[in-house]
Amino acid sequence: MGFGDLKSPAGLQVLNNYLADKSYIEGYVPSQADVAVFEAVSGPPPANLCHALRWYNRIKSYEKEKASLPGVKKALGKYGPANVEDTTGSGATDSKNDDDIDLFGSDEEEESEEAKRVREERLAQYESKKAKKPALVAKSSILLDVKPWDDETDMAKLEECVRSIQADSLV
Repeated sequence: MGFGDLKSPAGLQVLNNYLADKSYIEGYVPSQADVAVFEAVSGPPPANLCHALRWYNRIKSYEKEKASLPGVKKALGKYGPANVEDTTGSGATDSKNDDDIDLFGSDEEEESEEAKRVREERLAQYESKKAKKPALVAKSSILLDVKPWDDETDMAKLEECVRSIQADSLV
C-alpha cells in the first residue's frame, strides 16, 4: 500500500487517481490520514491533477484544526492503493491475498448438465403456462354526475344532451 514518492510526478499521479472517486484518504471526513499525506506532499499539485489539487486545497483549509481531526496518524505507507510499491521506506507492505476466500459463491463455476436441463424444463413449463393464460381486456368505467342548474331544468332534454356525447369505445 502507499502512493510512492509524493514529491515526484508519478507519486502525485497515483494520488490523483486514488482521489478520483474519493473526497478524503480514509472515510468521508478529513482525518489524520489526510494530514499525514498532506505533509508528505511538497506543495500544491499541478492543475492537470485536478482531484489531487481539489483534495490538497480542502485539507489546506483545515490548517488550524489539523491536530483536532479524528483518527490516528499512521506511517505514510499505510495509506493509498494496495497495488503501488512504497518507495519512501516509511512502512512495510502486506502481501496477503484475500481473493482466496469466496464468501458468496462464484458466478464463474460451470453448472452441471442436470441443473441446466432442470432450469430449461422449468422455463419451458413457465412459458407454456403463460401462453395459455387469456389476455386481459382492459375496461374503464366513466361515471358522469350531471346536476341541473335549478328545479325548472327540463330533465328529458338534459338526458338527451348527455347521451348525444360520442367517443370511441363509449357505450
